[in-house]
Amino acid sequence: MGNIDYLKLIYSLHEDMMAKKFTLVYDGEITHQITKAFTSLAESKMDSYSEDSSIKRKVFHVMVECLQNLSKHAEEYEFRESKGKYGNGIFIVGKIGKEEKEYQVITGNAVDRERVPELKALLEKINQLDKEGLKELFKKQMREGSLSEKGGAGLGLIDIARKTGEKLEYHFSEMDKNNYFFILRTKISRSID
Repeated sequence: MGNIDYLKLIYSLHEDMMAKKFTLVYDGEITHQITKAFTSLAESKMDSYSEDSSIKRKVFHVMVECLQNLSKHAEEYEFRESKGKYGNGIFIVGKIGKEEKEYQVITGNAVDRERVPELKALLEKINQLDKEGLKELFKKQMREGSLSEKGGAGLGLIDIARKTGEKLEYHFSEMDKNNYFFILRTKISRSID
């Protein structure tokens, strides 16, 4: 009986992924080798769609920035039931919309509760700025941004918004008294500027 439930779960997950057009889903540690493998897989998939090279470059850029954010900033989280460490995060790539006019890159990872207000403030600030404002914020952060102990200063998030021209969608879900699960969704338009 247990095996049948497990198989039904896998089939249901597969059906959901197909319905939502997720072409790549990964949960675990993000390394340089994983990043190279994902970009190679994405390139093969987009080549099979005969995707324009400028769209491929945008998707690659967002993928790499998101993967670097995961590898640098995700917190380890220990699940009580398994006594194991939660991996660096979840990473999803797919197409969206009825006519599949956009790609999406979704990441999710645990973050320390204390980092949430600062991260929310940065995301809100990024989403309020236009292209020129993002360019100026990027320059300012390069000159005087305060780097966290893990590096950054929010440059990756600013750069994603600059390259895509889209607002960053995000959500924080409380995991326990010390941690939140941070979900970031980035859209990349398939229309050529």
